[in-house]
Amino acid sequence: MEYYLKEVEGKRVHDHFNKNMAGTTTKCVWVPGPIVVGAGPSGLATAACLKQGGVPCLILERADCIASLWQNKTYDRLSLHLPKQFCQLPLFPFPANFPTYPTKHQFLAYLQAYTTHFGLEPIFNTTVVSAQFDRRCGFWRVKTVGLKQEETEYVCQWLIVATGENAEEVVPQFPGMNDFGGPIIHTSSYKSGELFRDKKVLVVGCGNSGMEVCLDLCNYNAHPTLVVRDSVHVLPQEMVGRSTFGLSMWLLKWLPVRLVDRFLLLMSGFMLGDTARLGLNRPKLGPLALKTKSGKTPVLDVGTLAKIKTGHVKVCPGIKRLMNHAVEFVNGSVANFDAIILATGYKTNVPLWLKETDMLSEKDGFPNGWKGEHGLYAVGFTKRGLLGASIDAKRIAQDIHHYFWKAEASSFMAFPTRPPP
Repeated sequence: MEYYLKEVEGKRVHDHFNKNMAGTTTKCVWVPGPIVVGAGPSGLATAACLKQGGVPCLILERADCIASLWQNKTYDRLSLHLPKQFCQLPLFPFPANFPTYPTKHQFLAYLQAYTTHFGLEPIFNTTVVSAQFDRRCGFWRVKTVGLKQEETEYVCQWLIVATGENAEEVVPQFPGMNDFGGPIIHTSSYKSGELFRDKKVLVVGCGNSGMEVCLDLCNYNAHPTLVVRDSVHVLPQEMVGRSTFGLSMWLLKWLPVRLVDRFLLLMSGFMLGDTARLGLNRPKLGPLALKTKSGKTPVLDVGTLAKIKTGHVKVCPGIKRLMNHAVEFVNGSVANFDAIILATGYKTNVPLWLKETDMLSEKDGFPNGWKGEHGLYAVGFTKRGLLGASIDAKRIAQDIHHYFWKAEASSFMAFPTRPPP
């Protein structure tokens, strides 16, 4: 086994090359700082906080760009649903001239400026296929595959999972899907309603994406029908001149959740009317209580309810089966459609590659917070959006900063001739 000491971006990295029994070569790289898996907003925020504290890190990203979900899998009309002050990443605010709710393209420009400002350089086209804590040596072994199927194993003391809760599309299976005959696409492939002009489109899923896709389809003279299988809280995006989210956060400083929920529902009833009459039944738990218990986010209405009230968007119950350009619903009704759009959300892919940890839940990812065992951390898994990711990033950076510089001090004592970094 040969060892090399290299200077890479100001970090000391030990490279060694192991040849396995089959004769193939796997590059093995020692990383003196944390490895961050994912170059989305969560990963970028964590890397910036680490760098601000003088801790080098390595960012691994399977796509060929930062924020690949935002760049490649979002529709054109998307804007942030929360005001920008609740969505900005640590240490770098949005430009003052940005609107309260930045567009998708403005947010991407902000993320690119963020990356440039902090000098972050993710390694793109690098897919993590396995990450496992090696108890024999006390380090994480992170195996990756590159664009040309080249294999690399990174060894590090700290592993930060920043791939998010929205890594893979959730595609439900319905009886008769092969018989439908028309396009069935996930919202990750939907860009605008241009391709659906004058078409009858069934939108499956009544979250923020499903609601907004229906509105977008209406703007292109399509005829959308929204499938509402479960109960859902729909709130105005703003109340009494303030964002509903911001107002809720302010009220929670003084009042318990049940009273804030009661206020939100009272105001929503006054502003939006009885949504149950539109086929949108509210859950028994209030919007904030439900969010806390299950992570289910209330829908912030940006105009879709008005389209439902005027009949431009129809509401139907759950799907029983698909037929040739037709759908039978659970109430026995049948309707014809030209296309189906699945606004059924995403799930984490972490259980596929992260091994041996009690911190991980196959269903929810990291429901217990941002810190696990053996130097394992998670950012952006607490169902609190960009605000929660920023809070996690700061906590992680502070925690690692303490241990990193303690370890650096120990290495100086062991090797007194080594120059400071």
